[in-house]
Amino acid sequence: MAANFRMTRYRKKNSLHLKLSGDFDGSSAMELICMLAENAGEEGKIYIETDNIDSIHPFGRDVFLKNFPMPRQSSRKIIFIGGQGREIAPIGVYCMNDNQTGSISSH
Repeated sequence: MAANFRMTRYRKKNSLHLKLSGDFDGSSAMELICMLAENAGEEGKIYIETDNIDSIHPFGRDVFLKNFPMPRQSSRKIIFIGGQGREIAPIGVYCMNDNQTGSISSH
């Protein structure tokens, strides 16, 4: 894991919020994958906040995309928030930018 990577987790009502900060590399991607896998069966949305990610290593993005733990129908409950979200979100996952407008990832 990148020495400066942190994932802060908190619950708000029926949703889980994951706030990522630091560098997103292969180990960071695996940590996020494990967290999503652990919480995949729970009700509610999972929000992944990305504004505090300093850099996304291409290998980290590839690891995350290749090992994304949720089937397509369950991935609808995941929402990436912030400018970096679109870079790591799998195809079909909802992303919101800083202007609170959203779209489905298609990279």
